[in-house]
Amino acid sequence: MANLDLPFPMPDQALLEVEGLPYPLVAAGKVREVFDLGDALLMVATDRVSAFDVVMSEGLAGKGILLTQISLYWFARAGAVTEHHLVDDHEARIETLGKAYPELQYRSMIVKKLKPLPIEAVVRGYLSGSGWKAYRESGKLFEYGLPADLQESSQLPKPLFTPTTKAASGHDMPIDCTDAAKLIGAELFQRVHDLSIELYQMGVERAEEAGIILADTKFEFGTDAAGKLYLIDEILTPDSSRYWSKAGYAPGGAQPSYDKQFVRDYLESLDWDKTPPPPALPDEVLAGTLDRYIEAFTKITE
Repeated sequence: MANLDLPFPMPDQALLEVEGLPYPLVAAGKVREVFDLGDALLMVATDRVSAFDVVMSEGLAGKGILLTQISLYWFARAGAVTEHHLVDDHEARIETLGKAYPELQYRSMIVKKLKPLPIEAVVRGYLSGSGWKAYRESGKLFEYGLPADLQESSQLPKPLFTPTTKAASGHDMPIDCTDAAKLIGAELFQRVHDLSIELYQMGVERAEEAGIILADTKFEFGTDAAGKLYLIDEILTPDSSRYWSKAGYAPGGAQPSYDKQFVRDYLESLDWDKTPPPPALPDEVLAGTLDRYIEAFTKITE
């Protein structure tokens, strides 16, 4: 694994849990842990790996760093499109944090306290995953009619906005645009819709330059006390997006992706019912997966 040219150090050991901080833990997801700093939140990306909604026993050393640095790259670009959740003095505060807790410096974001919207903003440019499953069953991409001759991984005639509800656990569920608008309000929904398409196109253009395809992605948004909208969480990472190699792209089947699909494919080869406890992941599967995250970071940000 060649990571000597990365602009940050990669750890030898995976960080599976954040310990020893003097700040209250307010949320813990499959990958991220969030702490209350008083005036802001500290969001830390661990090296945990989940597949089929089960957290693996092993981690990928440095995965959280790569995800955070990819997000920071995109937030810098997204600032020209929309407000986002990073605090104004983010770099200075992260530097101060890193002096006290070096293991957190490159894997952390300090963000505004906002109220997340109860939907996830999914944009699809290609027919894959649950979208392909829906198309096979109904000939439509959820609420959208599509040509009858599309294959798995075909490019859609135009990017489509397919929101989901946000599940506390398990899978998010598709929701049509009318119901999503009722849930958050028509005016706010239209803003989220338009921003999501614009941000996706921003990602597509950069991915094109890097020789990769941004097949689909999901964004999250939140509001402040005055109702102002912000882009939050992670953005255009391999965990929130489907990236494919442009050189190897061939519609008609699933495409190799720059994410934990390598882990999922291994687990699919086992006799495992996808419930805890998870099976052990071999070193070669862990190394191969981390290589894909490193390649995604390098291609996107170079």
